[in-house]
Amino acid sequence: MSVQAWTYLIVGLTFALYIFIAIRSRAGSTGEFYVAGKGVSPLANGMATAADWMSAASFISMAGLISFMGRDGGVYLMGWTGGYVLLALLLAPYLRKFGRFTVPDFIGDRYYSSTARLVAVFCAIFISFTYVAGQMRGVGLVFSRFLEVPINVGVVIGMAIVFVYAILGGMKGITYTQVAQYCVLIFAFMVPAIFISIMLTGNVIPQLGLGSTVSGEGVHLLDKLDGLGKELGFAEYTAGGKAPIDVFCIAMALMVGTAGLPHVIVRFYTVKRVKDARMSAFWALLFIAILYTTAPAVAAFARTNLLSTVPGKSYSEMPEWFKKWEDTGLIAWVDKDRDGKIDYAPGKVFTQADKGNRSPIHKVGDDGEKVRVDGGQLVVENDLTLGPNELYIDRDIMVLANPEIARLPNWVIALVAAGGLAAALSTAAGLLLVISTAFAHDFVKKTLKPDLGEKGELVLARVGAAVAVLIAGWFGIKPPGFVGEVVAFAFGLAAASFFPAILMGVFSKRMNREGVVAGMIVGILFTASYIIYFQFILESENPKAHWWLGISPAGIGTLGMVLNFCVAWLVSRVTPPPPDYVQKMVDDIRLPQVD
Repeated sequence: MSVQAWTYLIVGLTFALYIFIAIRSRAGSTGEFYVAGKGVSPLANGMATAADWMSAASFISMAGLISFMGRDGGVYLMGWTGGYVLLALLLAPYLRKFGRFTVPDFIGDRYYSSTARLVAVFCAIFISFTYVAGQMRGVGLVFSRFLEVPINVGVVIGMAIVFVYAILGGMKGITYTQVAQYCVLIFAFMVPAIFISIMLTGNVIPQLGLGSTVSGEGVHLLDKLDGLGKELGFAEYTAGGKAPIDVFCIAMALMVGTAGLPHVIVRFYTVKRVKDARMSAFWALLFIAILYTTAPAVAAFARTNLLSTVPGKSYSEMPEWFKKWEDTGLIAWVDKDRDGKIDYAPGKVFTQADKGNRSPIHKVGDDGEKVRVDGGQLVVENDLTLGPNELYIDRDIMVLANPEIARLPNWVIALVAAGGLAAALSTAAGLLLVISTAFAHDFVKKTLKPDLGEKGELVLARVGAAVAVLIAGWFGIKPPGFVGEVVAFAFGLAAASFFPAILMGVFSKRMNREGVVAGMIVGILFTASYIIYFQFILESENPKAHWWLGISPAGIGTLGMVLNFCVAWLVSRVTPPPPDYVQKMVDDIRLPQVD
């Protein structure tokens, strides 16, 4: 069967499974809708947490980031995995013992303030929508290539699927759907990795294949990759080039952002006991490690296959996969020197590209030169002078295209498509639930209408989820960046807002409502302003020259976090301390609980 036929079959079966689980697990109460009735086993919760946390950024974009950044891409591995350890050790057990439905619920009660609750609601919704934009873009990418529909249509299909199982099942349905999605995504990630590891190195374990010699060549894989890059003018793959301050800030933002993400934290409310929350964290770390220890190998395999297959070859000799990806606008080639060959070198082919459109307009250079895609072919409107590079590659396609580049069986290619969808949809569902519960429970029930009944609250939560799906779809159609970049922004926003508030809420009896409100507002406003300025306002060929202290938008959440801590501490010292019952509550949270 063709790739498209296999994709329809495998994706169709997985979607049917997700919807079946949602219908069977339909939530009948607010407890089931918000926290699955607190009846999920630690093993199942660990798998669901892993699927919830390993989004399209982990499955699709992370290996692509490492493929293009080389050693510097390891900052994403360090930040995201280290953050989960931080969450498991510092916050999860205490939050579970506190026993509230949501993070705004915790902040509102701990800081005895409806204002603090409202600020937390705003932060949760803002962070979740930023994060979900990356997930919906990932859905659109997969549908665009493998089902050969426009990216926007793919986003709409993904919206419809999430709409069904998020609104019907709530957290109960999402949890058991995410268990199935974890199985799909990890199988889809590992099968091609094992195949390609055997083909390149003869080693069945990808993690070991990364350090092995290339079959028949007697040279180590990373040495070969360094050589391939240097021949084309790139820096060595194993050499780092990012400024140490930026590496530190990105890793820290991702780490503490993980510990402040509301859709991950709420997972620890779905188990019966504090002990189960700790066991859930253990299982989640184990399940996450399988993918994260494999990602560097996948990145190296993809980069090696790409550099061995495309640069210097005649366009007329390119295999079908290249031209299929061209149709999506995620690979583009323009023959600047008119020799019919694909030249790949450092430098940009296009300074900007509307990659959400099947027929994008590419702006080239400062003088308005343009290239457009017409029927899948690039048409040069002006002579090009922007360096020797003729090939544009969207980093988000490296994992998705890797099986095709390596000429793996069609069913493996389709399986990767199903895995990418599973990763994106699992996280999107968790984020949409956070948005709906923040609106229905924390904003309406706890603030505007305390007498709202359970049935009314459940209806309102479902309506909120439906509206959130529509807004998320719009973000997926017009994302502010590639998948990994958008997700990194969400982590930075979480680091600058929620992490200090939660940490001080657990470990500082002196932190009061005035301090935490001031800290969250300053932290999220500073971080969001920095990201928005550099992503949407500043027009510069070299934005790095304008970064404050050399820190990129992906790492600015670290400074936002520091500002949050400082402002919160200063304000709390010049305002009254929390009431005695709140200080006793903080002591009680940290006392060991006998299960």
